[in-house]
Amino acid sequence: MTVPSSARPLVRFGTFEVDLSARELRNKGVKIKLQEQPFRILAALLERPGALFTREQLRQRLWPSDTFVDFEHSLNATVKKLREALHDDAENPRFIETVPKRGYKFIAPVASSGSDLEIKVIQLPVEAPGTASEIRRTAKGKIVAIAVAIAVTVTGLAFTTWHWWETRTVAANPITSLAVLPLENLSRDPQQDYFAEGMTDEVITELGKLGALRVISRTSAMQYKGAHKPLGQIARELNVDAVVEGTVLRSGDQVRITAQLIRARPEKHLWAESYEGDLSAVLTLQREVARAIADAIQVKLTPGERERLAGSHPVNPQAHEAYLLGCYFWNRRTEEGLNKAIDYFQQAIEKDSNFAPAYAGLANVYGLLGFAEYGTFAPKDVVPKAESAVNRALEIDETLAEAHATLGAFKHRFDWDWHGAETEFNRAIELNPNYATSYHWYAVYLASMGRLNEAVVVANRGHELDPLSLSVNTGLGRVLYFARQHDQAIERLSKTLELDPNFPVARYWRGLAYEQKGMYREAIADLTRLRTLSVSPLRIAGLGHVFAVSGERGKAQAVLSELKELSEERYVSPYDIAVVYSGLGDEDQTVRWLERTYHEDRGSMATISVEPMFDSIRSDARFKDLVHRVGLPQ
Repeated sequence: MTVPSSARPLVRFGTFEVDLSARELRNKGVKIKLQEQPFRILAALLERPGALFTREQLRQRLWPSDTFVDFEHSLNATVKKLREALHDDAENPRFIETVPKRGYKFIAPVASSGSDLEIKVIQLPVEAPGTASEIRRTAKGKIVAIAVAIAVTVTGLAFTTWHWWETRTVAANPITSLAVLPLENLSRDPQQDYFAEGMTDEVITELGKLGALRVISRTSAMQYKGAHKPLGQIARELNVDAVVEGTVLRSGDQVRITAQLIRARPEKHLWAESYEGDLSAVLTLQREVARAIADAIQVKLTPGERERLAGSHPVNPQAHEAYLLGCYFWNRRTEEGLNKAIDYFQQAIEKDSNFAPAYAGLANVYGLLGFAEYGTFAPKDVVPKAESAVNRALEIDETLAEAHATLGAFKHRFDWDWHGAETEFNRAIELNPNYATSYHWYAVYLASMGRLNEAVVVANRGHELDPLSLSVNTGLGRVLYFARQHDQAIERLSKTLELDPNFPVARYWRGLAYEQKGMYREAIADLTRLRTLSVSPLRIAGLGHVFAVSGERGKAQAVLSELKELSEERYVSPYDIAVVYSGLGDEDQTVRWLERTYHEDRGSMATISVEPMFDSIRSDARFKDLVHRVGLPQ
């Protein structure tokens, strides 16, 4: 339903006109930019022109009782913004008069329209004293009083109509999903990009804790950094109802975050506000932003969510800055970046030994280096450090969803604590239902336990939350590969490579999926291309396996020799050797090297029960015994 312009509730005063249904302020027909909260105050004052609107009444109108806000400061700042938009002066007001310690009045004459009745309130000239004049003034005074009363009534009805229409629109088209676009670095200093990215990440994390919302994860959101696309197009690409965009400016020890919430269809500004504070209060600022957005879209918060958003504590600015730098380099996923991330996370811990996110970040880096897909270290050299860091993070702050997800991955891959792993993944999802990595890792766990249908569902959920993430897309393709849905795996991994043709992990798993389809030429092409992208023993082994099953046994033997020579320079898991022997059909050597893997590289054993490359020896009693000892279902 569209409200015809002739029926819209309009209020006019001076050269200004307020369209209550469109929530627009115009001056001589030109639209004036006015943020949501100042507009709400204006609408409230116009509801009863000339009457006192107390500060408490405004608080109830703007900030519900369950909203945590510095009311006095926020109201003063909001009224100041409204006066600036109206070119009004607090000392000599034309429109908004301050009643000290009580509230505000709208003192200008108004005219209202939006129905068949249109009332104009006119100030009358002062007449010379005299009996006739006094009589006329008395009569006209009564007329004016009646006119004012009617105008007030019409304005009130107009406001009520606007408020009803606004509430009805929100209720009919609720916002259930949104994306926080990268906050723009207003300093224009590229050296401060890490700070803007960090602020974006942390606002996403705060909003992600709200179970009623689907919030796009940071990896997908960051794809739009510097992009000049219409917001509607971005919303369609990410499949969200609304987007948040804004800026961040750091100046010395002060930070200012400005954000606005925009509905995508139809495109409409719903809320905008600025928040300022010193760096030690940055977590409070981020939570204020999240609470304001939740309020603007009328999200129902659980008591636990309300408590988490209300709680905050000061942070050590130097520790927080080092942490943000660590996250910046961690997110690059390069070997140099991971080393820098370790350095910065350790610096954050040195500055503040109780800064839990820094321990969680350190655990993530060490854990990644211990995984065969990425790692360059023997698990025994990095996994204990990773587990120590994540346990310390949770000792300090048990509510860190990211730390619970990381611990779940460690319990799955390195400890073979299957029940404990699932408990941690579920706890992570409970604390932050929008953290895509939790679903990504949980899906691999479910696959390893033989719960393949569940794994695909959970992996798809992670993909919904982070549709442009290379890792999450690849994770979905990997789970489809484990589920023997090779056509779907190839399709998903191909789409991942459209995002980045040089992403090695996606190319590795697509190569293996091609092999399972008997498409050896395509498999060899993918796995050969990998050699120009990264020198990973696991990926070299995958090529050796394809050579072997496709009949090129001489090339497979050459890969075996290469891996053994490489092991003299860097860590090569015995699992990689087993993969090649499996392709060659040598069951004895395959089992022998898997036995060594059992004692040396527990992480690589976690998915052997569903790995198609071992289907040829699945009936071997020795292999079954290995699977049993790991604790996996047969």
